[in-house]
Amino acid sequence: MSAARANQLDTMAPPVARIIQSRSLVIGLIFAAISIIGGFLRPDEFFRGYLLAYMDWLGVTLGSMVILMIRHLTGGGWGTVIRRILGAAMRCVPLMTILFVPILFGLPRLYVWARPLDSMADKHLREHLQEITKSYLSVNGFIVRAAIYFAIWNLLSFFLTKWSREQDQPPVRDNNRFKVLSGPGLILYAFTVTFAAIDWVMSIDPSWISTIYGLVILIGQLLSAMCFAIVVERILVKYKPMSDWLKPEFVHDHGKWMLTFIMVWAYFSFSQWLIIWAGNLPDEITWYMRRLNDGWGFVGLWLVVFHFAVPFVILLSRPFKRDINRMAWLAVWMLFMRYLDLLWNIEPNFSPTFAITWADVVVSIAVGGLWMWFFFRNLNSMPLLPVHDVDANEVLEPAHG
Repeated sequence: MSAARANQLDTMAPPVARIIQSRSLVIGLIFAAISIIGGFLRPDEFFRGYLLAYMDWLGVTLGSMVILMIRHLTGGGWGTVIRRILGAAMRCVPLMTILFVPILFGLPRLYVWARPLDSMADKHLREHLQEITKSYLSVNGFIVRAAIYFAIWNLLSFFLTKWSREQDQPPVRDNNRFKVLSGPGLILYAFTVTFAAIDWVMSIDPSWISTIYGLVILIGQLLSAMCFAIVVERILVKYKPMSDWLKPEFVHDHGKWMLTFIMVWAYFSFSQWLIIWAGNLPDEITWYMRRLNDGWGFVGLWLVVFHFAVPFVILLSRPFKRDINRMAWLAVWMLFMRYLDLLWNIEPNFSPTFAITWADVVVSIAVGGLWMWFFFRNLNSMPLLPVHDVDANEVLEPAHG
């Protein structure tokens, strides 16, 4: 089939997408109401859980944008077949911009540097915070930098979406504009996400510094996005048109991407630990001491085994990577591991012993429900394939040749 013979009608998402959209909204609203009530009763736990949920779903959003830009630079049917899935997730950036507002109201409860310094009993910490608040960490600086991050992410999403939408109509268009934008876009993403990771997560403990921490968050976002795309394509492959397009070789490529991201995540995480362990400096090891004792150490070990070792061994199998059903189950598991990794990064700053609060679960479901509703709304608004893209035949021809 050529692009000229394809039309919007047979490339739109199946009805199941609208069913999931409506159900996600109901779930999101119910759990959002519970979260708001809990927020008034236990605000400290609410804001901790909200930050965890926000960073988790922001990872899927931004990671999808990055994989989409990588596809524009490299080409390939593996990216074409999930291009609109990634695009629908990327177009959740405006939603994540709005959902960032509650974090601003919770700044004093989340970040010690946002509280009045005079009220701190620890003289050493007070002096340290006085220095860093003058040079970097301040409420105004935090807000201004966040506005810059979101402006860049929304701008990238806007142009990638606008040009992609134009490929739904004739004539057939090339991807040169996407390539011109995607190169600088990847660089901008790397810088903004690195600083956002410092501002929003690492600064919870302002006495601790890691120069590789932003990369750990960055690669985690890419892994989350690829896993989410695999889960969505597994849902859609039961129906046309995805059942005609998704080939084992495409699933195989997605599995290889997942394996790559898992290995790079392990490399960055181990490098951070090795450097800090070798230095053995009091200001640096405290971060790991919290996470290797009092129950958190078990979570860290669980991540080593089930976030890296077991998935790594499983994904070495070629037949496994070509089976969408088994890949989807592994992708669901890895999304849970990404949530657990963020929990291990955030929660020990507030709880010295292992603990999961009501907000860690309820707020995550609330944010996730609203995000899924917006995602499927985006997915339903455009065909699943830009048939007037010059590369569309990489998906269309093998399906009908």
